[in-house]
Amino acid sequence: DMASKHVDPITLEVMRNGLYSIADEMIAALVRTSYSTNIKDRRDASCAVYGSDGALVAQSAIGTPLHLGTMNWAVHTAMEAYPFDQLEPGDALAFNLPYPAGPGHLNDLTLISPVFWNDAMVAIVANQAHHVDMGGFAPGSMPFGVSEIYQEGLQIPPIRLFRKGELVDELWRIIQQNVRSKTEVEGDLMAQFAANVVGGRRFGELVDKYGVDTAETYLGAMLDYSERRMRAALQAIPVGRYSFEDVLEGDGLTGQHYTIRLTLEVRGDSVVADFTATDAAARGPLNCRLPSVAACVFYVLKAALDPDLPPNAGAYRPIEVLVRDGSLLSAQYPEAVCNANILTTQRIVDVLLGALAEAIPERVLAACSGTMNLINVGGVDRRTDTYFNYVETYAGGQGGMHDLDGMDAVQNHMTNTRNAPVEAIESAYPLRVEAYGLEPDSEGAGAQRGGCGLRREIRVLCPEVLFTLSSDRAEVAPWGLEGGSSASPSRCFIRRPDGSERHLPSKVTTYVEEDETIVIVTPGGGGWGDPARRDPELVAEDVRKGLISVERARDAYHVAVSPTTLELDVEQTAQFRRGAGKAEDAAGNRGIP
Repeated sequence: DMASKHVDPITLEVMRNGLYSIADEMIAALVRTSYSTNIKDRRDASCAVYGSDGALVAQSAIGTPLHLGTMNWAVHTAMEAYPFDQLEPGDALAFNLPYPAGPGHLNDLTLISPVFWNDAMVAIVANQAHHVDMGGFAPGSMPFGVSEIYQEGLQIPPIRLFRKGELVDELWRIIQQNVRSKTEVEGDLMAQFAANVVGGRRFGELVDKYGVDTAETYLGAMLDYSERRMRAALQAIPVGRYSFEDVLEGDGLTGQHYTIRLTLEVRGDSVVADFTATDAAARGPLNCRLPSVAACVFYVLKAALDPDLPPNAGAYRPIEVLVRDGSLLSAQYPEAVCNANILTTQRIVDVLLGALAEAIPERVLAACSGTMNLINVGGVDRRTDTYFNYVETYAGGQGGMHDLDGMDAVQNHMTNTRNAPVEAIESAYPLRVEAYGLEPDSEGAGAQRGGCGLRREIRVLCPEVLFTLSSDRAEVAPWGLEGGSSASPSRCFIRRPDGSERHLPSKVTTYVEEDETIVIVTPGGGGWGDPARRDPELVAEDVRKGLISVERARDAYHVAVSPTTLELDVEQTAQFRRGAGKAEDAAGNRGIP
C-alpha cells in the first residue's frame, strides 16, 4: 500500500532515472551487438523493465511506440502461459505470436528474462526486435496474397529458448530451419539475450544499492506518479464525445476499402476510445489485435497531452480501449496480421488525431504520410551464394501544425526507426541505390505546410528477387486541417532496362528481374491552415530549395516567384492574393485547392 509507505520525491526521481537508464543501456547493447541492418542501422527494436508482477515500469528512449505498447501484453501473456516459478537465473522466454495477446506480427520476436536477487524474482526485463525473416510465404515474412497467419511464418508460443544462459539447441534448430536469413536471425537473437543480461545485471545493482523493499515501493510509486500526470493531462480535453473515421485501401486480395471508426469519449480525468463501429476483419494481412490498438491510443494521448510523461503501466490506467471481436481491430485466430503494424496502426493514429483535432486543434497535427511504406527484397546473392533479405520502412512527410511546418521525410508516429544508409544497403545486399532524395511538390499546402515525401530508386543486381510492397495512401491522400490541403499520395513502379514502367498497387508481393529498378515515392504530410495565409517569403524559400515548383507556388499558395532569379515578386503576389480573395468571396468558400 503506497499510502502507508513514505515516498520521497527526490528518491523517486533518482529511481525513475535509474530505471530508464537501465532500459537505455539495454537498447544500446542490443543495437551494438546485432547483425542485421534493420536493427544495427535502423534500430527497429525496443527494451523495457517490468516489475515482478509484469507491470511496465520503464522503457528505452530509442524504440518504436508500437513495440513498447505491445510488449506489456506480451509479458503478461508469457506469464500466464509459462510457469515463471520454474524459471532460473539465465533463463529467457521467446515469443512472437499476436494471439491471444502479444507482438503485432511474427517478425517482432520478444525475449523475456526474469531478474533474480537472493533467489527471488524481483523484476523482469524484456525486449522486442523486428527480425528480417521468420519464414512463411515470402522473404521478410510480411507478404500480400495471404489470408491466414500460417502463411506468414513460424509461430512461436512462449518457450524457454535460453536455459541458464545457454541457447536451447533443439528449439533453436527448429527456428533456424524455418528462417531464410539464418546468420542475421541468430546474431540478432543473441544480441537480444545480451541486452537482457545487461538489464538484469543493472537492476541487481540498483537493488544492491537501495534494498529490495525500497525498490519495490518506488516501482509502485512510479506507476502512481504517471497515473496522476496522465489524469491531469486528460483534463486539457473538453469533456465530450468526438468521432472520426478514415480508410485503408485494399488488403492485397480484395480492392475493398476498410474503414476504421472511432468515438472518443472524454470524461474529465479518464477517456474511452471506442473502435467498435470499425469494419469487419480483412481477408488479407491487415488485421490488428487489441495490444496494437491500445499502443496507438497510448502513444497519441502522451504525444498530444504530455510528451514528457514517464510512460509505464500507471499512465495507462485512465484509458479504456474498446474493439469488436471479428473486426479489423480484433482479429480472430488464424486471421492474417503481418502488415497491420505497418499500415493499420498508422491509420488508427490518424483517426485518433482526427477526433482530437475537434477538441484540442492546437495540440494536433495534420495527417502525416499515414503509412510506414515497407519494402522487402529477398533472393540469392550470387557473390556469396547465400539468401539475403533487405527490409526497410521509408519515411514520408509529417503533417503541418498550428505553429510549425511538418518535417520532410521522417519516420512518423508508430515507427520511430532510422533510414538505412545507402552504403549499408549496397555493401550488405546485391542492390544499387540509383536515386534518393525528397520528392518536390509532395507537401500538403497550408499556412504551415506539411513535409515532403521521399523518392528512392533501387536497382536489382542479382537474378530475380521476390519484392513485397506494404504501403497505403495511394488513393486517399493525407488530409490537411483548418483549411490546409491534402498532400500528394504514394506510388511505386518497376522501371525496366528499356525505360518502360510497370505500375504496382500499394500492397503486393511480386517478382522483380535483374537490372530492373524499384521506384518508391512516399506521401507528403497534410497542410495546416489556408495556404493563402502562408508567408510569401517562406514559399519563395521553398522554391529556392527545390521543395516546390514555381507553378505550385502560384497555384497552391498564390505566390509569384520569378522563374529566372527565384526571387519573390511582391507586387504580383499581392495581385494574385487579391484575386484569390475575390474568387473566394464570390464562391462563398475558403478557396482550398
